[in-house]
Amino acid sequence: MAAIHITDIEAAINHWRHRAPASPDGLGLAPEVQALGEAYALMVYGRATEIDEDRLPSAAMAAWQAWYDTTPDTPCIAICSTSQGDDLCKGCGRTFDEVQFWPSFTPAEKRGVWRRITLEHSAWRFNRYAERAAEGVTVVPGAADGTQG
Repeated sequence: MAAIHITDIEAAINHWRHRAPASPDGLGLAPEVQALGEAYALMVYGRATEIDEDRLPSAAMAAWQAWYDTTPDTPCIAICSTSQGDDLCKGCGRTFDEVQFWPSFTPAEKRGVWRRITLEHSAWRFNRYAERAAEGVTVVPGAADGTQG
C-alpha cells in the first residue's frame, strides 16, 4: 500500500473547509473536515508525516478521495522525453516506469509521485513551460528561441 502525506491531508481539509457547510448551529465541523481532521490530529500527535492508505479511516478516505478527484490526474505536459529513451522525463519529471504504469497506480501512489516531482522542482513543467502555460502561450517543442505557435 502507498502512503498519503500529511500535506495532502491538509490540502483535503482546506478543500472541504471552503466547500462543505458547517453544522446548522455553526459550532460543528462539516463531516468531511471532521473525519480528515481526526486523522490529521493523530498524525500530528504521533509525529507521523505519512499514513498508509489502508490505515486511513473510511470516512477520511472517502473525503480524501473526493478531494483527490478535483486534482489533476497526471503531471504530463505532452513533452515526453521517456519516449526518446530518457529514464526520467524532462517534461513532467516522472521515471519511465511511472509514466508506463501510471494508469494502474492508486491515487495515493500518484500523489506520492506528484509530491516527489514537486519537491525536486526540476521538470520543465515547473520552470520554462509553467509560466508560458499560465499565460496561455503555446510553445513549439524544439524551438530554441521560444517561438510561439
